[in-house]
Amino acid sequence: MTRSVGGAEATAARLRAAISDGAYRPGTQLSEERLSDELGVSRNTLREAFRLLAQERLVEHVFHRGVFVRRLTTADVTDLYAARRVLETAGIHACTLDSPALTDAAAAVEAARLAAQDGQWALVGTADIRFHAALVRAVPSERLHVLMDSLLAEMRLAFLSTDDPAAFHADFVERNQAIVTALRTGDRDAAASLLGDYLDDAERTLVAAAGGSAPH
Repeated sequence: MTRSVGGAEATAARLRAAISDGAYRPGTQLSEERLSDELGVSRNTLREAFRLLAQERLVEHVFHRGVFVRRLTTADVTDLYAARRVLETAGIHACTLDSPALTDAAAAVEAARLAAQDGQWALVGTADIRFHAALVRAVPSERLHVLMDSLLAEMRLAFLSTDDPAAFHADFVERNQAIVTALRTGDRDAAASLLGDYLDDAERTLVAAAGGSAPH
């Protein structure tokens, strides 16, 4: 039987969005029978969608048990931030005053601020991801863009591990704004320093949420 790749991709997108919105928390088992009925897709299409999400490290197959939304370990969080530091710092140093990436980053900060005012913390998280993705877009490499998007998809799972998303995201809205302000003045060294502090603090918070000890 030929697999419906298009259907699987659309199904994966729906599940990805549901995971991002917190409908399926880390550690939740994804029932093949129930989701097949709810989404109106075949078991084969759903299995292909699970395979796509597993490639993104959003779900995992547990032998003899089924498919589960991944729960990030402290090692996962540490590894994610190590990769983000490399990519986002490169983006900062590649960003110019007329870079579309800077315009997109500024727009993401404004979207986050408006969402925070309405208490829409899931949307704040989405805008935060847009901001950091935009920074890497300053580097002219499609491969790096794809890699960053994959890392940020995993970051959704880390965000969902926080007990107080308002407390986690609120401070970082203004810190993102400070990075934009530094870039608009052409001070990329200052922007890189602000970014480094941001990532250090965010990593400590999420490592603690994952049950580990924050790095020094």
